[in-house]
Amino acid sequence: MEALYHQTNRLLQEVTANDLTRIERTQSQDEYSSIEAAVNDKLNQIRGNCGRLDILINKEPPTRRANAKYRVDQLKYDFQHVENSFRMLQHRRQVRIHETEEREALLTRKFTTNDQQETSIFLDHELQHHDKLKNANRDVDDLLGAGSSILQGLRDQGSTLKGAHKRVLDLANTLGLSNTVMRMIERRSTQDKYILFAGMVIVLLCLYFALKYL
Repeated sequence: MEALYHQTNRLLQEVTANDLTRIERTQSQDEYSSIEAAVNDKLNQIRGNCGRLDILINKEPPTRRANAKYRVDQLKYDFQHVENSFRMLQHRRQVRIHETEEREALLTRKFTTNDQQETSIFLDHELQHHDKLKNANRDVDDLLGAGSSILQGLRDQGSTLKGAHKRVLDLANTLGLSNTVMRMIERRSTQDKYILFAGMVIVLLCLYFALKYL
C-alpha cells in the first residue's frame, strides 16, 4: 500500500506543480492539446489508484487502519481539488477561444451599405452587443465558480463528518470491548475471592477436627 500511495502522491504533485502551470501559460494549441491529454491520463491513473487504495485499507492491521484511511482521504481530497482546477482552466481556455473567434468574425465582417454613418452605427451596436455578451459570460463564469466552490466545500464537510462519525463508532466499539473485559475481570476477581474464603474455612475446619480428635 505504501508504494502505491507514494506513487499516486507523486503523480498528483507533478500535475499540480508542472502540468497545470504549463496549461495556463501555453499559447500554442498543439502544445495545449498534448499537455491536456497527458493530464487526463494522469488524473485517470490517480483516480484508479485511489480506488485500489480504498481496497487495500481493509487489509492493513487494525492498529494502522485508521491512520491509513486518513491519509487516503486526504489524498482523495487533494485529487478533487486538482481535478476541479484543471476543469476550470479548460473552461477558461474555451471562453478565450470563443471570444477570439467572435472578435475575428466581427472585424472581418463585410458591410454592404454605402452609407458611412449607418455603417458606423451598425458597428457600434455590434461592439456594444459583444461587450454585453462578454460581461454576461464573465458573470455566469463567476457564478459557476462560486457554486462549484460551495458544492466542493459541502462535499468536503460531508466527507469530514463521515470520517469523524466512523472514528466515533470505532472508539465506541473499543470502549464497549474494554467495558466487557473489565466486567469479566471484576467477575473473575469476585469468584476468586469466594474460592479463597471457602478454602480458608475448609482448612480451619480440618485443623479444628484434627486437633479435637487427634
